[in-house]
Amino acid sequence: MALPRITSPHAKGSNRTQRVMLRVLLATVPGIIALTWLFGFGTLINLIWASACALGFEALILALRKRPVGFFLKDYSALVTAVLLALALPPYAPWWLTLVATGFAISFGKQLYGGLGQNPFNPAMVGYVVVLVSFPVEMTSWPAPHMVGPLDAVQHIFGLASLPDGWAQATALDALKINKSLTIDELWMQNPAFGRFGGAGAEVVNLAFLLGGIYLLRKRLFTWHAPIGMLAALAIMSLLFWNGSGSDSHGSPLFHLLSGATMLGAFFIVTDPVSGATSNLGRLLFGIGVGVLVYVIRAWGGYPDGVAFGVLLMNLAAPTIDYYTRPRTYGHRKPTRGFKLGE
Repeated sequence: MALPRITSPHAKGSNRTQRVMLRVLLATVPGIIALTWLFGFGTLINLIWASACALGFEALILALRKRPVGFFLKDYSALVTAVLLALALPPYAPWWLTLVATGFAISFGKQLYGGLGQNPFNPAMVGYVVVLVSFPVEMTSWPAPHMVGPLDAVQHIFGLASLPDGWAQATALDALKINKSLTIDELWMQNPAFGRFGGAGAEVVNLAFLLGGIYLLRKRLFTWHAPIGMLAALAIMSLLFWNGSGSDSHGSPLFHLLSGATMLGAFFIVTDPVSGATSNLGRLLFGIGVGVLVYVIRAWGGYPDGVAFGVLLMNLAAPTIDYYTRPRTYGHRKPTRGFKLGE
């Protein structure tokens, strides 16, 4: 009798993976509520559509690879990828953009390398960067808060009708990056994209994802090293290069912590156990690297928010970080970093 060839995670591990993924999905609920309250039903439509696309792509590729479809779909990893990707996309991104992003995330970010547990890059960020580079106009169309109704959302996402002029606005990170002459105080007063401390609406969303991240920390789904490393590095970098309210200011530490995808990245992206570093010291260095890169891209790069690029660049560095931060093996004085030929 031929036994089915099933790679890890096996039955017991799959159940644990399933529980972990369900808790991650639960932790995104505060952020989903905040985004829906601010920007309308576009977020929910994106979530449903991205989830359907992700499960479809996952099932198709598993069938082509002759792997048991039901077994792997039950671990909910494709669903988590879809949800994180949908939360990062603009709330009223057209249906085809979400389809392309999800297809690349599942196909090239995950299944190309063998599936769950073998991907060197964060799949959601792979899909996000592909559409960000390919369709910059659609990826920068963020609506003003409380502007779009449910019917308008459906019609716009699926191309049935266009939304009224003036429904979209530049984000606070966009406005700060293109600013050349106004002081921070003037920019804050004249631009509706700014809230009290960060981006209008982005403050509430970031605090909501922070709440979800604290829940995951309490459940010990990951250690504090990567998220705290990222947030601390971002805060320190923004403090070092903050020159007050001058026209060339890059924003205060509080502004950077409460704008863009900071908290989503810190607690839901850099904590990926597969594409990140493995040891506690390695996770801390990984998070610090992401935080530094996010600030560098925001302040001097070509994109207003650099979370996705920072994560993918540090994914490349994760094997090197693991090599130099390998913990000491029991019975050895120093960490074992490989073997010489002939040993």
